[in-house]
Amino acid sequence: MPPRLGGRKLTFDFVSFVAVFLVVPLAIFLVFVISPFAQALYYAMTNWTGFSPNMDFIGFANYVKLFNDSIFRQAMLNNVVLALIVPLITIVIALIFASMITVGGPSHGQVRGLRGSSFYRVISFFPYVIPAIVIAILWSMIYSPTGLLNGGLGAIGLDTKEFAWLGDERTAMGATIFVIVWSMVGFYMILFIAAIKGIPAETLEAARIDGAGRFRTVTSILLPQMRDNVQTAYIYLGIMALDAFVYMAGLNSTGGPGNSTLVMSQYLFRTAFEKGQFGLATAMGVVLAVITLLFAALIIGVFRLIGGKDEGGRA
Repeated sequence: MPPRLGGRKLTFDFVSFVAVFLVVPLAIFLVFVISPFAQALYYAMTNWTGFSPNMDFIGFANYVKLFNDSIFRQAMLNNVVLALIVPLITIVIALIFASMITVGGPSHGQVRGLRGSSFYRVISFFPYVIPAIVIAILWSMIYSPTGLLNGGLGAIGLDTKEFAWLGDERTAMGATIFVIVWSMVGFYMILFIAAIKGIPAETLEAARIDGAGRFRTVTSILLPQMRDNVQTAYIYLGIMALDAFVYMAGLNSTGGPGNSTLVMSQYLFRTAFEKGQFGLATAMGVVLAVITLLFAALIIGVFRLIGGKDEGGRA
């Protein structure tokens, strides 16, 4: 008679199922996810140079040094600004475009989007298929004093006098945010279109019969049923904004005037590979990871407070 575990027979099928679908994935997760995190926590408390097996344990000295570093505090502030602004602007624009393409058409007859909406969908999604580093390099050339932007403004009578959009502290961050939003809107527009398509057409038609206009349909019908999609989009965009290394390195590798566009990942890279302070850089990575986790938890908490609990949470 086969042995039992908790009242269940330990058959070959059961044991093999647990081994393949539980034990092996758990082992892989521990080795490739948890173990590197644990190593990072340890290295962050050492003076490791990255190129030597020798290191001394120095406790929390790296963290004290970080928060006394005005450049790191500026980089952290820049990350927070990006995490607050980029997701908000991107999601609002993506929702507007998705609504226009799906329910923004004629106010009578079948609910449908604007004429030629498929064309708009392809054009809006196009920037997302371009690698981020290519986008950053292209826009750095567009923003240059002799680039396309100043040339276009000059052609319509606005003489910017070869203004350096990425070289001025007043415009560097705004110009950078525009590029990130421009590259991301298309993907999240497609995500929201898919969510809207999942809403029964009868619901939208009933709202139209009741006299709901396009704006009321979007705010009262679409958004409440897309809350989970918006929450997911906000978290992913926030995580991307808290990193943003590729965009920042391509647009302004020096961190911008007065470090106005410097982000933590950029400063981390510089500290590790230019200064050889891998222990300190690892501490930056730990701080960035904690901020990212706190951001995700905050967004989930906010959406729960405004009614974003799942069905199990309502029970």
